[in-house]
Amino acid sequence: MGQPVHAPDRPGWWRSAVIYEVYVRSFADGDGDGTGDLAGVRSRLPYLARLGVDALWFSPWYLSPLKDGGYDVADYRAIDPAFGTLAEAERLIAEARERGIRTIVDIVPNHVSDQHPWFRAALAGGPERVLFHVRPGRGEHGELPPNDWQSQFGGPAWTRLPDGDWYLHLFAPEQPDLNWSHPTVRREHEDVLRFWFERGVAGVRIDSAALLVKDPLLPDFTEGRDPHPYLDRDELHDVYRSWRRIADDHGGIFVGEVWLPDAERFARYLRPDELHTAFNFAFLSCPWDAARLRASIDETLAEHAPVGAPATWVLCNHDVTRTVTRYGRADTGFDLAAKTFGTPSDPDLGTRRARAAALLSLALPGTVYVYQGEELGLPEAEIPVDRVRDPMHARSGGTDPGRDGCRVPLPWVADAPWAGFGSRGEPWLPQPHDWASYAVDRQEADSGSMLTLYRAAIAARRVFGDGPMTWLPAPDGVLAFARAGGRALCVVNLAATPAQLPAHSEILLRSGPLDGRGLLPRDTAVWLRARRPTEPLLATPARSSSAPAATG
Repeated sequence: MGQPVHAPDRPGWWRSAVIYEVYVRSFADGDGDGTGDLAGVRSRLPYLARLGVDALWFSPWYLSPLKDGGYDVADYRAIDPAFGTLAEAERLIAEARERGIRTIVDIVPNHVSDQHPWFRAALAGGPERVLFHVRPGRGEHGELPPNDWQSQFGGPAWTRLPDGDWYLHLFAPEQPDLNWSHPTVRREHEDVLRFWFERGVAGVRIDSAALLVKDPLLPDFTEGRDPHPYLDRDELHDVYRSWRRIADDHGGIFVGEVWLPDAERFARYLRPDELHTAFNFAFLSCPWDAARLRASIDETLAEHAPVGAPATWVLCNHDVTRTVTRYGRADTGFDLAAKTFGTPSDPDLGTRRARAAALLSLALPGTVYVYQGEELGLPEAEIPVDRVRDPMHARSGGTDPGRDGCRVPLPWVADAPWAGFGSRGEPWLPQPHDWASYAVDRQEADSGSMLTLYRAAIAARRVFGDGPMTWLPAPDGVLAFARAGGRALCVVNLAATPAQLPAHSEILLRSGPLDGRGLLPRDTAVWLRARRPTEPLLATPARSSSAPAATG
């Protein structure tokens, strides 16, 4: 048994929380070997507490060959030695809670590592083979894969075993998919959830949450097939209902990684007896365009309303190009799946937009996720080809740059070796030559830095309260809405010309300076306190969103 279980969390804390994603390998290196670890995270807890976040979401820290950044898990109950020990993880959970910061761990239920004991036993001919999707091949001699499914990382989703059979992997070959129709697979994951809840974690993030269950016939993929052979199958909901009972027993929460274009199907995962929240990828992938952002916000709030779930807002994570670089493209074109862009990135433009986007996302009703380094305004880094670690790069034949550019180790101290990431060894991914200019110590001394903005915004966010938002009339290219019963405003100017501010008694926070006439410049956001809570703000309010109140 681990550390004593903490007292239950305040009900509904997660409905309006700011949650910080820690990619352990790149956060802080405590032992100086070039790899981030739990000791490094523990040493930086004062920084995270000062940032003001409510919880930390840790990318997988489990025992792993690290063929896919830890998402190839060999043992869900052990910490990888590169990061530390289970006892150290328990101390980190407890120390963070003492500072008012909860812990969310990452569970990867769709697949395991090919080094997991189950798969190794399956290769040896053991009965564990039924825990995976192993099938004979097609063709005269079984030389063709069992079906035409393709891996998310490129190439066939099947690899042949030495005995001639094939096994399914929707991701890398080192990540064999589990057979979720087998009760042993379900029981094991339920036990893993209990294991971590008993060690004091407040929640679990579910990787690839809509992919677990496959059509038992494993048919060829046909575009538009309904139901889909492996995405969003109805059988999944029974799995998550059983998980929800475990979470409720421990006072925990779930957040699902659910990529679905159908709003009604998406909302099913957020029913009161299933997951608490799910990531909002439509907002993340939306270009810097007022009409499209507003539509994304409206659609997000509308799809969450019927099930009473809070929306989530995120600008970046460990899988996508960093916000400063995405928003620095003049044509705003971005293909989230392929990570391709239309034009080179302008770092000044991207930084202005990223600052405004931070205020926009933090003013919206619901939960906000901040990926490590976003609060420093880090751009996407270019990784030399010979240093790329992400399997997406190799599996695509080099056409996809992979995700390493957003995973470069953080800069902490400008004048220290490796920008203060660690004390001795070179970081596992190379830092750009100008990384020191983004260092925490420099930004802490700069009242106009991105870090200062994030700290101020997270602290001031409570002014918006827990209620819904109301759109206000505004010129084309300007987003303006009220919250807290009309007492607090957020205005974001995405138009080509400066915008007039609505009547207000105080400027609470701004992403950049106003112009000489007191107008809001392009690519700038501002938070305002209304002059009088009961008076119209710009004119007659536009329609109110139907989103449920966030009960923080």
